[in-house]
Amino acid sequence: MKEKKIEISIVASILPIMILIILLAVNVGIYGDDSLNGSNQFILLVGAFIAAIIGYIHKVSYKEIIDCISKSVKATTSPILILLFVGALAGTWLISGIIPAMIYYGLQIFHPLFFLPACVIICAIISISTGSSWTTSATIGIAMIGIGKAMDINTGIVAGAIISGAYFGDKLSPLSDTTNLAAAMANSNLFNHIKYMTFTTVPSIIISLLFFILIGFFQETNEDINNRFLFNSIEEKFFINPILFVVPTLVIVMILKKIPPLIALMTGTILAALFALIFQQNIILELTDSNKLTLNSAYRVIIDAITIETNINSSNQILSELFKSGGMKGMLGTIWLIICAMVFGGVMDAIGALKKISEKLLEKAENIFHLIFSTSASCLTVNLTASDQYLSIVVPGKMFQKAYQKRNLAPENLSRTLEDSGTVTSVLIPWNTCGAYQSSVLGVSVIDYFIYAIFNWISPFVTLSYAYCGIKIKKLIAKGSI
Repeated sequence: MKEKKIEISIVASILPIMILIILLAVNVGIYGDDSLNGSNQFILLVGAFIAAIIGYIHKVSYKEIIDCISKSVKATTSPILILLFVGALAGTWLISGIIPAMIYYGLQIFHPLFFLPACVIICAIISISTGSSWTTSATIGIAMIGIGKAMDINTGIVAGAIISGAYFGDKLSPLSDTTNLAAAMANSNLFNHIKYMTFTTVPSIIISLLFFILIGFFQETNEDINNRFLFNSIEEKFFINPILFVVPTLVIVMILKKIPPLIALMTGTILAALFALIFQQNIILELTDSNKLTLNSAYRVIIDAITIETNINSSNQILSELFKSGGMKGMLGTIWLIICAMVFGGVMDAIGALKKISEKLLEKAENIFHLIFSTSASCLTVNLTASDQYLSIVVPGKMFQKAYQKRNLAPENLSRTLEDSGTVTSVLIPWNTCGAYQSSVLGVSVIDYFIYAIFNWISPFVTLSYAYCGIKIKKLIAKGSI
């Protein structure tokens, strides 16, 4: 006979989270940036183990826990594949000269003073067009990091500008999966949801832009960026021509045409490999350590760029640091982190901890401000525990939908809060799929870009400010009323 489950208490629900946060803090203090090389992954499994013990005490079966873990890990299939494809893309875009060309022309176009706000605006446009912050970071974001390094601008600041713009565009794009999901969970019309989001999203991005404009005036940059030596260093290694931009343009067009990202990224990888064979034979020859280019040696160079790593030496130290790629192998640490994080999230879901925390938050919602605050806190909690931005929208969306209806609030209030608190904060958590992805793709740790991702952490505060002051709190219109 199956034992009846014991309802989990709020203390038992929070305990694994508190222990996890303490252990992660200690671990990061000891290992620093190296904590993502394996120690954080193990700490997440320790947290999952503690949660499982609590579940066992509350009569949650081993099978239930494993089933939830399987479901949780399965949900990361697409992100994991995208990460591998991005690694492959980065390797081929390097040896094909695409990334060097982006840096070459970018240094001539962008003035250091306005580079950071330009990053925000360009990434916002790309993200609105594609509906994907991930794609934005994997394409233009990588180039912006390279340009920023060449200008000697702190990579954490550059990454913050990229992420701010990318998530602004992601939120307001009708093509975005999170935007559609938030509207669906709240039973809101998609375009009403987007329209209502602009009330909080636009002020948040304006504050972000003002910050990056201000920091541009005080940011110390490399005085030699306009020196011909830097351009000569790129030209001596690569064939630089606008024709190289055919590949990234095609990738962006494919995504705009709603072609699945995996297909677009694979196409971009294969085309870049062909471009490398056509335009960058000198680079391939250099990487073979041979005097003669053969089919076998060229094949090895390209496959190594896709899968393992590529290091292209330059007479310029800055460029030597830029002309490196870890390929698919470079993404394995992030994938490892995501899997371990989803194990923790799966166990927390299985033992009923996520549901209990959300219910407790809902109980405290005595007025509209408390309700919106509870929704926001619930989104952040799920991001911290379940490590997935989609769950941070789905779980609170399901939990709070009826509460908003009871208080005669339009569904746009809920959908906006889900996005302002769930979607954008996911990238601020190192073990969240979004935080792990952005950190890996941009090559900047979450700790380094956290404070500079202005848009992402200020969005919840703007939403809560609106709720506290009663600004743009849309009420339901009764049927038959004018």
